[in-house]
Amino acid sequence: MGNKFSIVLPSKNEASSLQFLLPDLKREFPNAEIILVNDGSEDDTSSLCRSNDIIEIRHPYAKGNGAAIKSGALAASHDIIVFMDADGQHKPQEIHQLLEKFHEGYDLVVGARNNASQASMGRLAANKIYNKLASFMVGHRVMDLTSGFRAVRRKKFMEFLHLLPNGFSYPTTSTMAFFRAGYSVAYTPITTDKRIGNSHLRLGKDGIRFLIIIFKVGILYSPLKIFTPISAGLFLLGIIRYTYTFLNYQTFTNMTALLFSTSLLVFLMGLVAEQITMLIYQVKASEQNDNNPS
Repeated sequence: MGNKFSIVLPSKNEASSLQFLLPDLKREFPNAEIILVNDGSEDDTSSLCRSNDIIEIRHPYAKGNGAAIKSGALAASHDIIVFMDADGQHKPQEIHQLLEKFHEGYDLVVGARNNASQASMGRLAANKIYNKLASFMVGHRVMDLTSGFRAVRRKKFMEFLHLLPNGFSYPTTSTMAFFRAGYSVAYTPITTDKRIGNSHLRLGKDGIRFLIIIFKVGILYSPLKIFTPISAGLFLLGIIRYTYTFLNYQTFTNMTALLFSTSLLVFLMGLVAEQITMLIYQVKASEQNDNNPS
């Protein structure tokens, strides 16, 4: 069970951690396919791959963490892929936990970090907000939206490859896509060590990007969950405005009319978007049936 899988590590200038991580992975999983995607590194990453007999895919320049994940997934030859960071945070021994959970019948298993494993209080607070928003969008509990330590079924992961951004938001997009597509997702608790070297993630810039990704995926898979609250909020404002102006001036103002009409338009836009989403799924299901005749 532990050998029929691929390990993909996206890496940019992580030689300081790879000198320990790669030998550990080889000892723990001597028969696993280990693929390191070198995303434009300028350190000794390539020589470490050669000395540890690791498959290396080189990007001529830095394309981003998500782009590295795509390259690794395309190169993987096994049906199960384990993604993990190359910065020393994830422990090779905990891959066993992912695989044990995965073989219970799941399509995606994510390593969920506890509070103590978060890099800072700011990251902890941001992740809790992301998890709450994502849970609302997909209708399931999302325990760790941004964890990069996960095991996936390659065939199903490839269905969403075109959706994945080239930056750091690939865990966000893939998790929500698996949930919304109806695939089986599970979490297993993990502890992470402090990363070796400096983080490439920027909380402010990438935090806003994560939020945008959540809403983009939400609109793509469940538009009414975005449009309905906005429509209801505008309608409520219209009611409040109308009540105020009627009680004080016995009139129906243009602002009240604008709020009501905008509320209706937003809701209708949500309905149209929902229908488009349903058509996309019908076409996708039809294509899968054509490709897999009984």
